[in-house]
Amino acid sequence: MLALPLYDDTPRIGVPIVTYGLIAACTAVFLWQEGLGPRAADAVAYVYGMTPAVLFGHAELPARLRVVPPWATIFTSMFIHGGWIHLLGNMLYLWLFGKATETALGPVRFAVFYLVCGTIAALTQALVAPASTVPMIGASGAIAGVLGAYLILHPRGNVVVLIWIIIIVRLITVPAVILLGLWFLLQLMSALSAPAGEPGVAVWAHVGGFIAGMVLVPFVRRRGVRLLQPRRTASFSRAPRRRRGPWG
Repeated sequence: MLALPLYDDTPRIGVPIVTYGLIAACTAVFLWQEGLGPRAADAVAYVYGMTPAVLFGHAELPARLRVVPPWATIFTSMFIHGGWIHLLGNMLYLWLFGKATETALGPVRFAVFYLVCGTIAALTQALVAPASTVPMIGASGAIAGVLGAYLILHPRGNVVVLIWIIIIVRLITVPAVILLGLWFLLQLMSALSAPAGEPGVAVWAHVGGFIAGMVLVPFVRRRGVRLLQPRRTASFSRAPRRRRGPWG
């Protein structure tokens, strides 16, 4: 089964320049990776990815791979992706949930918020397995923070999700609290069941980033922006009724 969130009904003001800028930056970096060739592209993960053992001084990269300081890889890792599916999945979630969150925070605060959530996500993953030599790459930890913020801001927002099961394709409307709540629950269950430090999805980064977003957004939102905002529309699938005359 494939489930893809497509769009929502939360309000936004102006152009979310930071959200679009982050998507453009991640895409540009990935295209640069693709142009390096397979061997060099693999090395990029070690050069710019966050490796817990290197970050905490338990291991050291070969001299030719020491391009940036270990602490800086916390930030560079947010712009490196391991493949088209990895990139497109992350960018879809950033595009969908980043726009409304940026509207609530403002561009400058949103940019700082994104990097802080990404930092907390990376450190969460590193602290769970401090001796791991597997580099962590991808924007998903920072984006998890955006999802956590969205949940606190718009829990009753409607999200249209594409469901694809073999030959059955449906569009369904799901409240954000259910969609994001299930997403977080799956990440937490995966984190608790997966061996720490093994290659794979950095689910502890998702958990840490999501919680960071939930905790931080009340303090960084714009003045006057409400938390736990009410539902905007009953359903995307319900068209407004047309009045036939003065009695209905």
